[in-house]
Amino acid sequence: MATASVAFKSREDHRKQLELEEARKAGLAPAELDEDGNEINPHIPQYMSSAPWYLNAEKPSLKHQRKWKSDPNYTKSWYDRGAKTFQAEKYRKGACENCGAMTHDKKACVERPRKLGAKWTGKSIAADEKIETFELDYDGKRDRWNGFDAASFKHVVQRYEARDEARNRFLKEQQLKKLEEKNNNESKEDEVSDDDDNDDDLKVDEAKVDESKQMDFAKVEKRVRTTGGGSTGTVRNLRIREDTAKYLLNLDVNSAHYDPKTRSMREDPLPDTDPNDKFYTGDNHNRVSGQALEFKQMNVHAWEAFDKGHDVHMQAAPSQAELLYKNFKINKEKLKSQTKDTIMEKYGNAATEEVLPRELLLGQSEKEVEYDRAGRIIKGQETSLPKSKYEEDVYINNHTSVWGSWWKDHQWGYKCCQQTVRNSYCTGAAGIEAAEAASDLMRANIARKEAIEEAPSQAEEKRLATWGSEVPDDLVIDQKKLAEALQKEDERRREERDERKRKYNVKWNDEVTPEDMEAFRMKRIHHDDPMKEFLH
Repeated sequence: MATASVAFKSREDHRKQLELEEARKAGLAPAELDEDGNEINPHIPQYMSSAPWYLNAEKPSLKHQRKWKSDPNYTKSWYDRGAKTFQAEKYRKGACENCGAMTHDKKACVERPRKLGAKWTGKSIAADEKIETFELDYDGKRDRWNGFDAASFKHVVQRYEARDEARNRFLKEQQLKKLEEKNNNESKEDEVSDDDDNDDDLKVDEAKVDESKQMDFAKVEKRVRTTGGGSTGTVRNLRIREDTAKYLLNLDVNSAHYDPKTRSMREDPLPDTDPNDKFYTGDNHNRVSGQALEFKQMNVHAWEAFDKGHDVHMQAAPSQAELLYKNFKINKEKLKSQTKDTIMEKYGNAATEEVLPRELLLGQSEKEVEYDRAGRIIKGQETSLPKSKYEEDVYINNHTSVWGSWWKDHQWGYKCCQQTVRNSYCTGAAGIEAAEAASDLMRANIARKEAIEEAPSQAEEKRLATWGSEVPDDLVIDQKKLAEALQKEDERRREERDERKRKYNVKWNDEVTPEDMEAFRMKRIHHDDPMKEFLH
């Protein structure tokens, strides 16, 4: 919507504004008015309708989208054709050497070159032209009809009207001469009947002349090799004006789309109507019928021939492309007939050699077929199942059903033994029972394994508690073994500080007792302890 300025709005005001805009777009509320009282289109986007803040617009308007700053220097006037300003009597210095006008030089003079110019003779001095300069605006510079005078074309219209009038007068004179000749040659007895016939002929001819005037209403002239281009002759619109326009044949909004710019309706507006009762079936019907289809095939042939190395182009040399297409069709028919003859010579023709039965030739047989009132067959014709070109009901590996007759767990198999392996040997009902027993055993093993995983042993928990960081309450430590473990830990630390005291043969013991673990915890340095420097 066109807003005067951007101001703060509460959530409720903003919601009301949106509802008002939707109502205006739907036509339920009147459109907004600008300063001049004109309605503002509610479908204009906000970034176009909202005025910039520096314009200080107090009311909604669309003036900021128009050219409201007009330049007074621009004009819409045009040159005064053929106007003269001053007529000199003798040659002036700096004037045109040919005609004597001051407004141009000899190089730009448009008069006939004189044998002796006005500079040397001083006679027939041409008047000075009226020189004007205009500063045109954007539209004036690009207006191709700027300065056009419709009265300048009036003499052309008068000339064509005079030509048509002379033609009609000449036709009437010729018809009167024919009537006079017939009257002089015939006898007096037949003059009465002949006069009536001739009068009728004259009336008919006059009517034809009047029709010739009216037949040019849809005439479009196109000239050849002119500045406008085009083609010779005339093109007549053959559609009768009393016919219904194609966009009025079906007024349903969901029917065939009509493009008003190109005046085309590609689909059939009345697809359910009898084809014999309608005169228009859509523009696409012309594209797939008549010579249009042949022209399309010719284009495709030219493209394929060009891709294969032939120097042919439909637009550059259409006659050559058409001739090549005709030769291609002839050669194709010859090759097809030659291939057919070769196959018939090699394998023979069963259709011509064997004599068809009399029943098939005459369409009669001795079979009795009984029908009901609706035309359905009751008795006399057995329904035959359709067969494919592949082998049917072929059983392999002792199977009694074909592959694909069983479906389970997104897999195909045999129905007789319920196996999903393609080339497996059939095991029958015993195989089905064995498969079910194996699946039951597997499910039982899985359930037992899950039960074992859910209930771990208590011994492992006690062992984990020994190696954990927290000492359990029920742990019993021998003090003598703890003293020996502390001594061993001190010796190990001294060996780590001085590797020279390490013996040559070192024996490692991987068994860790609770006393060794307690000694390790007691000797471990806690980096967060403020008294860690006084421990050793």
